[in-house]
Amino acid sequence: MTKHFVITLLLATLLLPCQAQKYKMRFDIPDATADTLYIGYHYREQALIVDSAIRQDKTVGSTRYGVYTFMGNKPWETGMYTLFERGAKKTMMDFTIDGSQQFTIVTTPTYGVANPEKDIKGSEANKVMFQYNNRIAEARKQARDIDERKKSTDPEVRKKAEKEMDELSAQMIEWEENYIKKNKNYRFFQLLDMFRGPIVPDEVVDKPYYYRNHYWDDVDLSDHSLLYTWELFNKMNYFFFGVLFDADCDTICKYADRLFHSIESDTVMLRYFLDYIMPRYYRSTKKIGWDAVWCHLVREFYLSGICTWASAADIQNKRQTVEFLEQSLIGAKGQELYMADTNQSPDPKDWISSHRFPQRYVILWFWDPDCHHCQEQTETLKELYDSLSAAGNKFFEVYAVGYEADVVKWKKYVREHNLPFVNVGGQNVNIDYQVAYNVHGAPTMIILNEERRIIMNKVLPTKAILPFFKKYEEQQRAKRQH
Repeated sequence: MTKHFVITLLLATLLLPCQAQKYKMRFDIPDATADTLYIGYHYREQALIVDSAIRQDKTVGSTRYGVYTFMGNKPWETGMYTLFERGAKKTMMDFTIDGSQQFTIVTTPTYGVANPEKDIKGSEANKVMFQYNNRIAEARKQARDIDERKKSTDPEVRKKAEKEMDELSAQMIEWEENYIKKNKNYRFFQLLDMFRGPIVPDEVVDKPYYYRNHYWDDVDLSDHSLLYTWELFNKMNYFFFGVLFDADCDTICKYADRLFHSIESDTVMLRYFLDYIMPRYYRSTKKIGWDAVWCHLVREFYLSGICTWASAADIQNKRQTVEFLEQSLIGAKGQELYMADTNQSPDPKDWISSHRFPQRYVILWFWDPDCHHCQEQTETLKELYDSLSAAGNKFFEVYAVGYEADVVKWKKYVREHNLPFVNVGGQNVNIDYQVAYNVHGAPTMIILNEERRIIMNKVLPTKAILPFFKKYEEQQRAKRQH
């Protein structure tokens, strides 16, 4: 089995029943200046405050401590909590409430715990947790030191450092597994084990595929206490925008469907995921095709009736948006435009088609001569166009649409800058191109393939156009071979 030296930071809130008792949690912090500290927990990327304490000062020897005591009559839920400064704007430290709710923690000025056995009174759960964190931090420091020696120009030094790293990794794997097993009755360690991620067997050939397929194996998504953990948020965020970041739309939809259908009867958990990830795919400019993921999820979960929390108005709005966006998704047939060129003939017989060119590809370039960014991109696109034309390798045509431009200014700019594209604009057009291609600003770039289907619907910098075509054609060749 391939095991990785996994260093896991503190987890966040876990909600489980605990015995009724008063709580008194005290934190002694050297040289603290904050008038008030707060305790809270996490829900997705938000911090929720549940208690506060005002600083009282005390001096021990030459050290002044800020003492913050949280007291009350209502018992807390078992789990991980966070100590904040200035509301929820600055995280100071994480700690656990598990078992005893009357304890004292003496921290370092940087909110660590130097000697948990001595500095923590009344909470065995916090002792073993901070002992774990200190050992992990120590191993990380050792690993950094070894990494520096691995950069040596001396082969013997590098060889020795590599051996030390292997030994450290093996030692920490064994230590971590034993420590977690020894303290498995504490919720912190139960969750630490849950969120460590899948171990990929050595014999597996396609390790990324195995990792994606087993990513959620150990996470009990029926446990609503996980909703209030920082680690569930991190795991969700990393899965969709880390593990699946470079995946194509179909792959993202496949794994999203598998995960969300497994929890579709749990509206609370399903909404936790969908409310976070869907806005990040909606009209996203980060990756080509992400808007298609949003459309798929709307149809699969909202329009199918699974998202019972959504209002009728929300459903109708999403339906209309999907129908609008789907016209310009990757793979959709590009609608043929007929527009007048700079002669501005009112006769449709004189208008120019966006599709009828001998070149394999067509770049629909929606630009505005009054837009500075449009001007820059148009000039660099012209340079690429001219260089390919001069080399006899102009494999695409540019159908340049003066987007909402003043016709006089547009024609003047085209003439003065000698733009070699197929230049069209004005009001003489067969359809509303803003609707047909989801053009809601300039510049916008749409690329059509030889079948005049959309293969790109985001603005590419000029330097990225040729690499895009190269990658696209490699992908097409690979598909044909399979």
